[in-house]
Amino acid sequence: MGGRESVSEWAGRRLHFVGVGGAGMSGLALVCAELGATVSGSDRADSSYMERLRAAGLAPVVGHDAANLPEGAEVVVSTAIGADNPELALAVERGVEPIHRGGLLAELCAEKRLIAVAGTHGKTTTTAMLAWALRALGADPAFFVGGEVPGLEGGGEAVNAGWGRGEWVVAEADESDASFLELNPEIAVVTNVEMDHHSRWSSIADLRRAFGGFVSGAEAVVVPADGSLADLSEGKRVTPFGPDAPGPGDLDLAVPGAHNVLNARAALAALELAGFDSGEAATALAGFPGVKRRLELKGRRGSTRIYDDYAHHPTEVRAALSALREMSPGRLIAVFQPHLYSRTKAFSEQFGAVLALADEVVVLDVYPAREQPVGELAGVSGLDVARAAADRNGGAPVRWLAEAEGAGDALAGLLDRNQALGVEEQVLVTIGAGDVFKLGEALVAEGSR
Repeated sequence: MGGRESVSEWAGRRLHFVGVGGAGMSGLALVCAELGATVSGSDRADSSYMERLRAAGLAPVVGHDAANLPEGAEVVVSTAIGADNPELALAVERGVEPIHRGGLLAELCAEKRLIAVAGTHGKTTTTAMLAWALRALGADPAFFVGGEVPGLEGGGEAVNAGWGRGEWVVAEADESDASFLELNPEIAVVTNVEMDHHSRWSSIADLRRAFGGFVSGAEAVVVPADGSLADLSEGKRVTPFGPDAPGPGDLDLAVPGAHNVLNARAALAALELAGFDSGEAATALAGFPGVKRRLELKGRRGSTRIYDDYAHHPTEVRAALSALREMSPGRLIAVFQPHLYSRTKAFSEQFGAVLALADEVVVLDVYPAREQPVGELAGVSGLDVARAAADRNGGAPVRWLAEAEGAGDALAGLLDRNQALGVEEQVLVTIGAGDVFKLGEALVAEGSR
């Protein structure tokens, strides 16, 4: 069903998003408003996503309060919203059954032909590449991306969701809370499967069974060509992807790294299954600018190029540092902020090993997000990662900065000392899914003064 025909079905709905400032929730809110629904929402803090909602004519509220909930509104929540949230509590008191964001995404995606992209790593960029190529090919897709993509809807503005008039919708499918199981894709893409969300999945076998459920209803499947996920695609029409297939032999991409070549190949495989020419799609991907917080060049401070990456799993950190190594910097400095105590506890040794790809390592304390260091997580800190990095880094400097306050001055001093020693073309990258990017932004701002 095309976009215009869908509007009347949404025009009579009033939707209130609790946690509207997140990447997924804000995209859903924008599309629902575009389709005619009356949309409101709140979040605990301001963000670029909140700014985009305001630019679209919405009025999200900073801070949670029962007074934010309109009378007669349906309530949309994510897994991050606890039962003690005053807006959710009032909705329950009123007898309103909350809608999980995964259910609302499934409802929207059911209106078009769905290409859904799942996987532990690469799903955001692969989804964005698919949306970019489809737009360039004139397909005008709807899209839901878990990150901001500059220029996806024309101009320089970065967007994370939109409702095109074409027959296709491309959606990032999230395994972290099992919400991807609510989707019913025509084409299912699985980039890879590794343990990441330990609080949700008990084992890799448990997680693989869930991915099996995700692809079970799909007509066609895209999986890696190495055979690691062959069991997920049994009995399906399959297009495998790898470093050299499908599409043209050489890919001209603006985004660096072997991992982005794989993301592009996965996107091309899905487009082939959808009936598009992979050569034309590959040409379109040459202009793909990347996703914000995915090896995003933030700017310079003197001769130092400063990047930011959302990586929060050892495999992702390795991919980011390997891509930056391809640029042959005079010195590569990694500033890592672990994300979640549970993930830090599970992967501290692995994080230490992959951070050894940098010439210098700075480790901050854990960005807790929704977790607290209590119970089995008591005592877990970023120091665990710093110690592991020091053990693996061959004597290269590893610094542990427990307090984010003062970290900016320490990093500025580090860069200045290296430049005084004659190091040219340094690269500093902030890594993590928390707020570590603010350190890089502050260094760039300082350098521009």
